[in-house]
Amino acid sequence: MVSPSSSVLEQREFDVRFEWGQEGARLLGPVSDIVIIVDVLRFTTAVSVAVDRGAAVFPYPWDDPSADAFAKDHGAILATRGAGRLSLSPTSLLHLSEGERLVLPSPNGSTCAVVAAEAGSAVVAGSLRNASAVARFARAPGRTVAVIAAGELWPGGQLRPAIEDLVGAGAILAGMRLGSLSPEARVAVAAFGAVSRDLLATISKCSSGRELAAKGWEEDLALASELDASDEVPILSGGAFVALAGTHGTERRGS
Repeated sequence: MVSPSSSVLEQREFDVRFEWGQEGARLLGPVSDIVIIVDVLRFTTAVSVAVDRGAAVFPYPWDDPSADAFAKDHGAILATRGAGRLSLSPTSLLHLSEGERLVLPSPNGSTCAVVAAEAGSAVVAGSLRNASAVARFARAPGRTVAVIAAGELWPGGQLRPAIEDLVGAGAILAGMRLGSLSPEARVAVAAFGAVSRDLLATISKCSSGRELAAKGWEEDLALASELDASDEVPILSGGAFVALAGTHGTERRGS
C-alpha cells in the first residue's frame, strides 16, 4: 500500500482536527492556529496542577542530558524521576508555590509540546481536569485547532495509542461547538461519551493506569480523572506553560 501524502492527512477541510503523537504534532502544527497536547497520564495533568498553583512549567525532551543545565540557566527546578520531591507525578506538584519554575521532561506529552512549539503554533496543555476551560479558549469562528493525543511508547519506541489520551482529547473536543470536526475528532468525542460517567474506573483499569498503580501512583489516577476540576488554561509562552492571562486563580476545587 502506498503511503498517503501529508496533505491528505492534514484534515485541512475541517476546523477541528485530531491526531496522535509526535508525528501528529509535527504534521498538524504548521496548519493549525492552536495545538492542544493531551497526555492524561501524566504530563498535561501535571502541568494543569502546577499552573493552578501559579508555577511555570518548561516542557523538555525525555532523557536529554542538557536538561540540568537548561534548568539552571532558567532559574528552574528540574523534576526528578520516581518519588522525588517534584516529579512527573501530579500529586508531587500539589504544594508548588506561586512563581516557582519547573523543568518537566516526559517521553510523550512534553516532547509533543516541544515539537508543536517548533511549528510556530500556539500550544496549550489539555487534560480531563481542564477540558471545558481549554475548549472554551480554543473555540472561535475561523480558528483552526488540532488536538494531539500524546499516547505512550512501546519498548521499541513506536507509538502506542493510549485510551486515556483518546478520552481526554474527546472531552476537550466535545466542547468544540463552533466549526466542523474531522471524522478523527468525532471518534474521539464518541470515545469520551462512552465512558464519561465512569472516568476513574476507566483510567484506573486501562493499561497505563494499571501500570502506574503497580508502581504505587494510585493518587495520580484519581487526580487525572477529575473532570473540569480547574478553569485554568496552560499556554506555552516564553518556553514555559503558564496560566492564560485572566484565568489564574480559577481552580474549581482543592486537589
